[in-house]
Amino acid sequence: MTNNDILRRIRYTFNFSDDKMIALFKQAEADVTRGEISNWLKKDDDPAYVSCSDTQMATFLNGLINAKRGKKDGPQPEPEHSINNNIILRKLKIALDLKNEDVLELLELAEFRLGKHELSAFFRKPDHKHYRECKDQILRNFLAGMQVKYRPEDK
Repeated sequence: MTNNDILRRIRYTFNFSDDKMIALFKQAEADVTRGEISNWLKKDDDPAYVSCSDTQMATFLNGLINAKRGKKDGPQPEPEHSINNNIILRKLKIALDLKNEDVLELLELAEFRLGKHELSAFFRKPDHKHYRECKDQILRNFLAGMQVKYRPEDK
């Protein structure tokens, strides 16, 4: 999955307007324009499509965390320069204040079963012997489960 796909799905799930998207970036102390957001949300085959970088995606997710949970005192966390599905899943889990059981529940809403131990392996440090890479299929199903729960009018 590309960062653009993830950004589109999150925007759709929570029905975020352009102004709300700009506000979320601002929550992470970043300024983006309506044009930038518009180009990130375009389909891949559109000539105006622009790829959303890892840093921009991390900034958006940090803004989402700040908007949903409140800003931490002190300096804001620096956005990662390189992110993967594990980091995206962890940031969404934090933003939505989910416990592991809640994450498993969202996956089940997308008719995807995963064990507790498999899930916890995604949240370990990469050098841990039981760390496991979160594949696109799992993140895609998690986002689909979020859509079922947070945008129920689509059923």
